[in-house]
Amino acid sequence: MVSSRVSALLATALAVGCSGSSSGGGGAGGSSDPLAAARAQCVQIINQDRASLSPASPPLTEASASDEACVDGQAKADYAAMSAHSAFTQCKESAQDECPGWPGPPSAIDTGCLAQMWAEGPPPAGQDNHWLNMSNPQYTRVACGFYQTPAGDWWATQDFW
Repeated sequence: MVSSRVSALLATALAVGCSGSSSGGGGAGGSSDPLAAARAQCVQIINQDRASLSPASPPLTEASASDEACVDGQAKADYAAMSAHSAFTQCKESAQDECPGWPGPPSAIDTGCLAQMWAEGPPPAGQDNHWLNMSNPQYTRVACGFYQTPAGDWWATQDFW
């Protein structure tokens, strides 16, 4: 179910998710990270969604601080290119979802944009979408990256391995 608070941003948030190559790694973001709470919330929301499936997809672990920094860089690069997914695979991720140009704060992006992507539901056979990336039981890690633009809005990127 998509709430009314996010429906106005539907067109912006529904850029199709990407999937491709894979990488390994692991760990968690550092406590000195000003976006640590938003990153943890992002992982928690995705894991709650994954747990709602029957059968449930296993929970994802939060990627390492270096992976998160890489994904922050992807969000910044995508903003600079004004194109979601322009930096896809630069962090050697298998799949990517993105929330471009959200008004923020990051916690609102996590609850709003992620809800919209999950609400897409399973795609038609042979197609890809955000829900498929978020629910894929083969992925074990996620990194949630953020970039605040000079105008104050946010680009948020979720990479899956």
